[in-house]
Amino acid sequence: MKLGARIVKTGIAITLALFVAQWLSVPTPFFAGIAAIFAIQPSIYKSYQSIIEHVQANLIGAILAIIFSLLFGHDPFIIGLTAIFVIGINLKLKIENTIPLALVTVIAIMESPGENFLEFALVRFSTVMIGILCAFLVNLIFLPPKYETRLYYKVKLTTEDILKWIRINMRHGTEHHLLKTDIEMLHQRVLKLEQLFMLYKEERTYFPTLKNSSSKARKLVIFRQLIVTSNRALFTLKMLHRLENELHHMPVEYQHYIKAELDHLVNLHEQILLKFVGKIKQHNTSEMYEEERFNKQQFIDEFMIHKDNWCEYEGDVEVWYHLFPLVSKIIDYSDQLEHLDKLIDSFQKYHVDDNEFEIGANEEE
Repeated sequence: MKLGARIVKTGIAITLALFVAQWLSVPTPFFAGIAAIFAIQPSIYKSYQSIIEHVQANLIGAILAIIFSLLFGHDPFIIGLTAIFVIGINLKLKIENTIPLALVTVIAIMESPGENFLEFALVRFSTVMIGILCAFLVNLIFLPPKYETRLYYKVKLTTEDILKWIRINMRHGTEHHLLKTDIEMLHQRVLKLEQLFMLYKEERTYFPTLKNSSSKARKLVIFRQLIVTSNRALFTLKMLHRLENELHHMPVEYQHYIKAELDHLVNLHEQILLKFVGKIKQHNTSEMYEEERFNKQQFIDEFMIHKDNWCEYEGDVEVWYHLFPLVSKIIDYSDQLEHLDKLIDSFQKYHVDDNEFEIGANEEE
């Protein structure tokens, strides 16, 4: 069993919250542990954002719990009614992520009141806040996420799988229904890449300088383009899968031409990924593939020539119209690859002092 950083951080936060609550002689320390579970976040920035929202939400929950308890008592129906109001206010304030912990605060205050209710409510509210603060402290100090490393390896592995399927599909080595399942899985992985990119984008430099800020902005552009290019490769794979039967009925010469062009693009994509982390010298991808460089005009001309020849001898041109989306996807994929190559070349040529990506060994959170 592999324990990720967030799992370990959650355990440490719970332990710290319980120890602090017991050290302060809080009557019900387990509420601090529960709060720590809800408050732990995948990044330092999100943890900072979360603590502000949780303080607001728990103040709302505590104030409403006190007001409703003093006015209407502590009947279960009243607790449920209070919870409805707390949920409504949090939704209005657009801090819906804090609703579960705010409801914990409501129940903690209203479930077992003592004679000194206000003092009891303050203690319960403080107990929940101890858990939130401990979670923030743990997230700030322990196991800071290495988003560049995680993002690079996830992009690399996802892209390699997409390119592998493109190669296999063009050689008619796939089962149609199995590839359909894998395409859906790849689509989900690309969506997770988008989410991880947003976490990387949200992270702040905690001792910012103009150099750090501009370097982070350039890296964001490259990572964004890496994901976009992988997405275009996936679109191409989807179209190949969808039009597999139509492509199979094309002239053999045209099938070989499409396969050769896609092989060039796939090989170039792999080389760019290697250049991205400095395993290939600058501009080497351009030199290695200069003779095989994708030519959009030639690609369209080949399509039209084969279509015209087909119409002359076979007569049925409709089947060729189905290939227009595939031609479009391949051209779009080539454009994004070319843009990615230029971005990486520019970054490595003009920003020598800060062109190092913080990419270490592969690790999962």
